[in-house]
Amino acid sequence: MAVKKAEWPEPGELVVASVQKITDYGAYATLDEYGKEGLLHVSEVSSGWVRNIREFVREGQKTVLKVLRVNTEKGHIDLSLRRVSRHERREKILAWKRDRKAESLLRSVSEKLEIPFEELYTQTGATVEEKFGGIYEALEKAAREGPDPLIEAGLPKNIAAAMAEIAKDKIRPPMIKIKGLLELQCMQPNGIIRIKEALLSAQKIEKPKDTRIRLYAVAAPKYAVEVLAEDYKEAEKTIQKAAEAAIKTITNAGGTGAFQRGK
Repeated sequence: MAVKKAEWPEPGELVVASVQKITDYGAYATLDEYGKEGLLHVSEVSSGWVRNIREFVREGQKTVLKVLRVNTEKGHIDLSLRRVSRHERREKILAWKRDRKAESLLRSVSEKLEIPFEELYTQTGATVEEKFGGIYEALEKAAREGPDPLIEAGLPKNIAAAMAEIAKDKIRPPMIKIKGLLELQCMQPNGIIRIKEALLSAQKIEKPKDTRIRLYAVAAPKYAVEVLAEDYKEAEKTIQKAAEAAIKTITNAGGTGAFQRGK
């Protein structure tokens, strides 16, 4: 988060920057997380020949750059675009957006509890970063599981409760996907119908809100089971319950069934 950033970036660090001015020899960009200006020299724009720098960057553009050198005495920061991979760019933008959202949500907690933001961050920042890896990760966990994980980590109950309340309202945790393989056989004359009924019984089990089950044929007698859920434990419970329902239905019909949890 911005409040814990050092005054200057480190060489090799990826930064989110806003291009302010373009010249013949490069572009000047403001480092969003530090509020300082750096120079992207034309030689660091692309590994190939740069005929027109505006083919790669433009005024007002927000991009990810790598810090090459920092001279704190002169206030100079040298930046590179060509040394940033697509994967690094994507990951940095994602992390930056999460940090911004985390700070915004923590400010909402600050307002709700009437605690100055800096004081609230002092009380929570180090703890949640140590236990969960970051503010956003802590809020995401609270959105799934409520205040208990935050309280167990050492946060005061009132702060944990407020964080969980705001997180549940503002954060939708990413869905977790798990897989398994059902093997269903029925040698009865209506065996195909019985297998369909078994699969339908798996689909119709009671499950948590927003949890989804998908079943499809791989190659008879094998059928894939996929479960999407917000919580890993709920996903595991659901896939086991679905498998048990299918096996019970096919067994009662005179067939056989088995389940193997996928990786």
